[in-house]
Amino acid sequence: MASSRNGDTGEQFHVLAVDDSQVDRVFMERLLKNSDCRVTTAENGVRAMEYLWSEKEQGQSKVNMIITDYSMPGMNGYELLKKVKGSSVMKDIPVVIVSSENVPARIEKCLEEGAKEFMLKPLQQSDVKRLRCHLTELQQLVK
Repeated sequence: MASSRNGDTGEQFHVLAVDDSQVDRVFMERLLKNSDCRVTTAENGVRAMEYLWSEKEQGQSKVNMIITDYSMPGMNGYELLKKVKGSSVMKDIPVVIVSSENVPARIEKCLEEGAKEFMLKPLQQSDVKRLRCHLTELQQLVK
């Protein structure tokens, strides 16, 4: 199986996991760490954007993927997706939306706006395997 290491540098892929539920954040973090990813968590879209901007300003390790809940107070996952895709410095970061609600119009709207995937909660290890395909695509682009 393909490693989730970043190109030839040996660094782990860095995933930003965003969810207002602490239980869901911890669960997502465990699933991703089991797949050998570095994980940073944020409790909402505003905090995620603050982290992404501070990371860019400080020249720190680049986030390779964002996984965000759709329904959150303040800035929801769709609004976070729009901000990331509307930013010249962040638009290439793949964004995956997760939700416990299977609403076809919402799913279509997110995919049209540029989401890489829309997944239903609770996430499973098989979902993370699907995400590894996207990380592998990133790995090929880095080389």
